[in-house]
Amino acid sequence: MEWHLRDTETVLTELNTDPKKGLSESEVQERLEKYGANEIQSGEVRKPIDMIIDQFRDVMVIILIVAALVSFFIAYLEGHGDYLDGIVILAIVIINAVIGFVQEYRAEQAMEALKELARPDAKVRRDGKVQKVPSKSLVPGDIIMVDAGDAISADARIVQAANLRAQEASLTGESNPVSKNTDTLSGENIPLGDRKNMLYMGTAANYGRGTAVVTATGMQTELGNIAELIQGVGNEQTPLQKRMAQLGRTLAMVVLGIIALVVVLGLIREPEINREVIIELFLTAVAMAVAAIPEGLPAIVTISLALGARRLLEQKSLIRKLPAVETLGSVTTICSDKTGTLTQNRMTVQVLDLADEKLVIEGRKEGNIPIFKAVDTDRPDVTTIELLLLASALNNDATIEADPDDPLGYKTIGDPTEAALLVAAKSYDLEKERIDELFPRVDEVPFSSDRKRMTTVHKMDDKAIAEIDQHAVKAFSSFAHDYAAFTKGALSVVLDISTRVWLHDHVEPLDDEWRARIEKSGDEMAENGLRVLGVAIRTFDHQPEQEALEQKLVFLGLVAMMDPPRPEVKLAVEECLTAGIRPIMITGDHPITAKEIAKQLNIAKDGDRVVTGRELAVMSMDQLKEVVEEVPVFARVAPEHKLNIVQALQEKGHIVAMTGDGVNDAPALRKSDIGVAMGITGTDVSKEAADMVLLDDNFATIVRAVKEGRTIYDNVRKFLQYILTSNAGEIYVMLFGPLLGMPLPLIPLQILWINLVTDGLPGLALSVEPSEKDTMTREPYAPDESIFSRGIGPRVLWAGLLMGLVSLGVGYAGFQGWISSPFGHVVGTEEHMRWWRTLTFNTLTLSQMGNALAIRSNRESLFTIGLRSNMMMIYAVILTFVLQMAVIYIPFLQNVFNTTALSLPIMAGTLVLSTAVFWAIEFEKWLKRRSAA
Repeated sequence: MEWHLRDTETVLTELNTDPKKGLSESEVQERLEKYGANEIQSGEVRKPIDMIIDQFRDVMVIILIVAALVSFFIAYLEGHGDYLDGIVILAIVIINAVIGFVQEYRAEQAMEALKELARPDAKVRRDGKVQKVPSKSLVPGDIIMVDAGDAISADARIVQAANLRAQEASLTGESNPVSKNTDTLSGENIPLGDRKNMLYMGTAANYGRGTAVVTATGMQTELGNIAELIQGVGNEQTPLQKRMAQLGRTLAMVVLGIIALVVVLGLIREPEINREVIIELFLTAVAMAVAAIPEGLPAIVTISLALGARRLLEQKSLIRKLPAVETLGSVTTICSDKTGTLTQNRMTVQVLDLADEKLVIEGRKEGNIPIFKAVDTDRPDVTTIELLLLASALNNDATIEADPDDPLGYKTIGDPTEAALLVAAKSYDLEKERIDELFPRVDEVPFSSDRKRMTTVHKMDDKAIAEIDQHAVKAFSSFAHDYAAFTKGALSVVLDISTRVWLHDHVEPLDDEWRARIEKSGDEMAENGLRVLGVAIRTFDHQPEQEALEQKLVFLGLVAMMDPPRPEVKLAVEECLTAGIRPIMITGDHPITAKEIAKQLNIAKDGDRVVTGRELAVMSMDQLKEVVEEVPVFARVAPEHKLNIVQALQEKGHIVAMTGDGVNDAPALRKSDIGVAMGITGTDVSKEAADMVLLDDNFATIVRAVKEGRTIYDNVRKFLQYILTSNAGEIYVMLFGPLLGMPLPLIPLQILWINLVTDGLPGLALSVEPSEKDTMTREPYAPDESIFSRGIGPRVLWAGLLMGLVSLGVGYAGFQGWISSPFGHVVGTEEHMRWWRTLTFNTLTLSQMGNALAIRSNRESLFTIGLRSNMMMIYAVILTFVLQMAVIYIPFLQNVFNTTALSLPIMAGTLVLSTAVFWAIEFEKWLKRRSAA
């Protein structure tokens, strides 16, 4: 029902209620049964057991489980009871599942935060009596009373309003409190922020009082609509998750192909098929499968993302969902809310416009106090400036209180516009508490949405004037009266009741020329997104009657303010543009204000189009997709509009980051590829719906996080290249060895050692590799690019082949007796086989160390970036080498891994040969640099 389009009498009639008596208790019970409790309902909640099961549905995990089961089966058939291979693989699967479960379990809390917003008590009139009841008992037709400071417990149509204003920023994005009235609206698709005769659940009254009739409760409210939008948004896979799924499918096909090839070749080669032959084929197939599967990959990727999340936390970015770390690096578009994200969420006076002089904000001193500078003169009229600010501070119901917990050292209480005036007055040492004591208020005509102005009367005392010792107060002597009335309000309204203008130290008639000049200045500032107020004065010999207060005023000047951009955001936007990332502003605020902020931040240019919520309401998804890549600013939008914008961008192939701090941002935060909530000003709902929370509410932090995300993605690719090259080398060794008449060159446990330990440590070191030089000067990588793109696929194949051939060549030479055993092993014996397998095992393991060092940079030589630029890699290589030596030389480990000691010359020879991969990759990078020069 569009209650804002109906007059109050019609609304009350349709809801069958009486504003003087309210509903009876019996009617309340009937309506509770009909409409249900006034609560936000959660959608289908995923049980912990479902989350656990989901961890085992990944293709890679299924492959690992099958490999472990087959390993157990082989151990059972052979009867030796060696289940270590299968146990190690299952341990990896369980560890990875635990990490994934913990992340998902912590992420499912958005609906609980929504419920918390809707749990205050409400003042309601029932059976003719005003009483306080739990908000969940409200029903449509209830008459509620609202005072300043009250939370709104349901959606309601206003039937009475006395200077009522509501703070709706968290729901609509409107930065200023909204003045409420009872007027009936007309038109179609009126945005929430313009429905001034309505109150909405989850917002709060911050001024005045009013009475309203409840029109919607629970899930039928606008807050409930947001809850449904959140529930309807599925969890999208991140780019990395999609790529890993693709990799898992590819590896599954490779494993099946290898197993089929091994079985076919074995059956062809064996003249007689018996139990021993079948077991041998199974053992060979399992060994090949273990070689093809990067067992450590899921755990290492998870750990890499966790390390990245920890580094981001140091940069004031809290990662709630680990895959979001990598998603940051793929972002192509950032959709940002305006209020509190791009702006300071603190109204600030920008311009003081006197009759013939203008001062603009030049900077700020400690405590965010503005510093003003005259535009056309080096000697501004201090008297008029201070008189204007004194009038603005006295005609003011806001207060400033010391607050050691606030970064500014104080907090403002009251209307943000009035608070901005008090802070501006502090720039000239006009403290609210002091001037209120010196010039007490004796009468007032409060602000109303009809009058659009407020007037206060103050006693002028000569002793007080002398004590304050300010230019502005001394100016009162020019009036020589005992009382002063100050009026502030909409510029046109204040001008209409003014007949004179204050000019330096005297008064002049406010003729048409003066009026035109003032109106032009006000219009120009309004067109630039500033909120403009007029301020005037009138003095009296005696305390005046209210009827005389707002007549024949002396116009003092204009005060223009806005919620200004954060100082660091403009640079952050420029960095985004340089990095090929397009920022878009999506806000519930006014189009003029939104575009002006966007222009100041270089998000939009003069000729750019601004699309409003009314336009979005009649656009189909296809129409939206046609304009979404061209429009930089969307204003006066509703929550579903934000959701549609994100969806349109995603369907156009973009990876979308959505920032926001309000309840209205939550569905889009959930829908986007990465939702970014504000940690300080953000609502609990937005934080719970987001993937990442900015602890300092700083848009610039997003840019640093994007750089970190790109670095993490680059490093994950390096690790994938590293581990897949190792696996390729193992496959070549295991495939070509039997073709050369050799037994299996490596046993499964040796392969697991390479895949988990000697691959794992350098792999973790690659995850902390510093950023490449071009990290933030290149376009984002295509969201649908393959994990093997940009040369990784070919390098894995040829480097793996080289690694396999070198390792197998060394082992084959030992197998044939070309390398004589220093222990006098006889060729073909168990001891001899153990020895040449150790040669193969050691050469393959050490080759990986050279591979890890060479791929630290995709382009630069290791000798350019320097060994010490990643000390963790040095430690990892040294530790891996020590562990490898332990496996070869410690008797207990020799028995476990089926190795034997190598002589020093033989060890040195395998070490030298293992560097072949390192030099080959360095040569390839040299060729690339040379061709690009």
